Amino acid sequence: MRRYLGQSRLTMARPGEVITVTGYAIGTVSPFGLPAPLRILMDESVLAQDELSMGSGEKGVGIIMRREDLMRAWGRLKPVALHK
Repeated sequence: MRRYLGQSRLTMARPGEVITVTGYAIGTVSPFGLPAPLRILMDESVLAQDELSMGSGEKGVGIIMRREDLMRAWGRLKPVALHK
């Protein structure tokens, strides 16, 4: 992630910051329904799976989607190689 973003140091967001930016608590953050546009980075290896599970915005509830549906929902999503 540091290399992709061109930063030597990254800091995890604090719980209050996550809620302020996304409207969701840590562990429930969804890429959908965000209060404002937000850049979302997804490692390309995620797309090796046929089905994906992600946060729904509610504790204890997840969203399970087929890879094709996720790609259609996000339009021209450009996954990045973060693990290399």
